[in-house]
Amino acid sequence: MPLPVLLGHGASGSAASMRPHVDGLKPHGVQATAIDLPHGTAERAVPVFRQRLVELNRPAVIGGQSFGGRVASMLAAADGTDLVAGLVLLSYPLHRPGHPDEQRTEHWPHIRCPVLLLTGGADPFAGIALMEAALPALANVEMVVYPRAGHGLRGVLDDALERIAAFVTRVSASAPTSPDMSV
Repeated sequence: MPLPVLLGHGASGSAASMRPHVDGLKPHGVQATAIDLPHGTAERAVPVFRQRLVELNRPAVIGGQSFGGRVASMLAAADGTDLVAGLVLLSYPLHRPGHPDEQRTEHWPHIRCPVLLLTGGADPFAGIALMEAALPALANVEMVVYPRAGHGLRGVLDDALERIAAFVTRVSASAPTSPDMSV
């Protein structure tokens, strides 16, 4: 049975905005839950994501769209997060538009779980050349670029969901059965 998936929304969204992802993973046999994150800084949202993960009381794949993915990545990088079996980053906001020199990757070297990064080739928050240059900071990453997609993957959602489901299946097969619960 695949591990559960917790997904966070983008900065202007809510759990409801992740409904297409949650519903779209069900036919693939993946149980996903969208969580509401507080608006503001990613640092402020990490404890909310952590609490939802702890409430599951078992390993899970975490991730989200843009801001939600950034929050999940910060949780995955934190000490004592053995419950994070995998990380799914949808349209990761590598930098603010127009500020490619201010990359949000300082925590990436601390992420030890497998990472699936799905990004748009026309995303103003993540130039592909910059993203490719940042990838070596992640120990175990697979990146998929959708050439015509921008900051959001609605136009390629079916393919993205298939890739997420396959990733969750792979991660589930190698997940530990008794995690360290000290998150």
